[in-house]
Amino acid sequence: MDSLYIDKVLSGDSHAFGYFISNYKDMAFSVSLSIVKNELLAEEATQEAFIQAYLSLKNFNANSKFSTWFYKIVIRCSYKLISKKNMMQVEFDVNHHDAEIDENALQTLLIEEQKQMINEVLMKMPSNESLALRLFYLEELSVQELCDITGWTLANSKVILHRARKRMAYELNKELDNVHYGRKQG
Repeated sequence: MDSLYIDKVLSGDSHAFGYFISNYKDMAFSVSLSIVKNELLAEEATQEAFIQAYLSLKNFNANSKFSTWFYKIVIRCSYKLISKKNMMQVEFDVNHHDAEIDENALQTLLIEEQKQMINEVLMKMPSNESLALRLFYLEELSVQELCDITGWTLANSKVILHRARKRMAYELNKELDNVHYGRKQG
């Protein structure tokens, strides 16, 4: 389906690029957020990535997956923004989202709290580990695709994923202990 829209854009239908924005904006934002650790900067990097993708679409290799090519652009734009802003790590506070009041309100609240806790832990993790977890688990990419996007070796990708899983488990347990004992450590 991507190739159809690539052909449309390359044929001069600039509105067809909306397809890519609709399908890739959320994950692009998530990938960028893994790196920049700030919602506003992630939005800025994501927008820049879409602009770069649009301008570079004629250079896209049709034998590749669009998503792999595009996420490389997102990662490059995110790191470039960090360098530009001279911000290697930015502390980010994830806000609660209001749960809709219905018979499933409690379940919705629990799910939102879990998501918030996971996002808080991801924000504390090193960028490469957070990025690896998001691409592997949220985007459901293979380890080989992770390598293609990040430029990491297969062995390095596996090591980063292993460390990321261990760090995620450790940090989640720490967060749960803090919640359980009614205290929040900074």
